[in-house]
Amino acid sequence: MNNLCEHSFFSDGSVVWNIESTDKFEAIREIVYRSQVFRQAPQLNIEDFASKVIAREKVQSTGFGHGVAVAHGRTPEVTVPLVALGIFTEGLEFGAMDNQPVQLLFVVANHPDSEMDYLKVLSCLVGLVRNELFRRELLSCESRKELERKLHTSFSNFLAKSYRQELELDNSCSAEEADRNGVEVHNPPIQRFG
Repeated sequence: MNNLCEHSFFSDGSVVWNIESTDKFEAIREIVYRSQVFRQAPQLNIEDFASKVIAREKVQSTGFGHGVAVAHGRTPEVTVPLVALGIFTEGLEFGAMDNQPVQLLFVVANHPDSEMDYLKVLSCLVGLVRNELFRRELLSCESRKELERKLHTSFSNFLAKSYRQELELDNSCSAEEADRNGVEVHNPPIQRFG
């Protein structure tokens, strides 16, 4: 698993403002084509990747409710996950679990062998957008750049916190196991990210 804290998520060009498509599959394609995040990955075949995300979405909707969906596709053409966000001010019918239209559509590209990285990104995204106030703050941003700054800061902080918690849990589990086995352990200081 990569240390995703070293990667800059939601940098300039990762948000596609005012999606024009009214069909969810065309909306996915529009985000993939318009987002600079995917276009800046020189080895990524944009059309092939968009088709993979759409094929996955046809199997089961990734609209998990509260106006949010996280569509994704696997491709060996990326080394770390890439994430873009499309904004629908009016909302888009997406077949979400709560039957509500989607206003925030994230699209994630991940390498087939990096499932843990994808799950980490998904966990952080869901953790952030689960908060209704945060969703409202995103939708009330007045520019793409403001939204990208807010997402970049919040996502980076959430990701770093997640890594800190994992390290603390690993150190705690190691100490407990050593104690059960009668081994004295001196834990090194916990490395801090961010």
